[in-house]
Amino acid sequence: MRRSGDDGMAEVEQVLFTVGVFKDAMWAERGIEALTRQGFALSAISVVAKDTPEVMALVERLMGPSPDRIDLPTVGRAIVRGALIDTLQGAARDLGRVGVAAAMRRAGFQPHDGLIYETLVGRGGILVALHGAPRAADALATMLSYGGGNAAIGAWAGRV
Repeated sequence: MRRSGDDGMAEVEQVLFTVGVFKDAMWAERGIEALTRQGFALSAISVVAKDTPEVMALVERLMGPSPDRIDLPTVGRAIVRGALIDTLQGAARDLGRVGVAAAMRRAGFQPHDGLIYETLVGRGGILVALHGAPRAADALATMLSYGGGNAAIGAWAGRV
């Protein structure tokens, strides 16, 4: 996305996500609850995971009813919720075709990071992402402390 700065010049809108993959719904719930206790808004949290009853219950309990479902390459049928999904979908709305591995570039991650996330989610891991820059390092530390494997902060969009 582009927006105009005060000087009239176009600037790239900054999109930053902190991402971690939790091994199951129990660990993801602990991580999400820890993030909210740290003051992060639930509306800034995204989830991508295989469609299972445990994940559906987690997302509905913490984030509200009716999460979206999408068929993803490598992962299969997935439950998705949050701002990360809009970023991964891109203007072409093609996440279901290109998959998580390729689409993670849109969120500022390198292709090898996307492949790791896609593989872990395909094996049953739950990707949790936090949207926003001001406290990205705090979010990263919280995810790591609560079992968020391969946790990382994406580069600013447009720099990758």
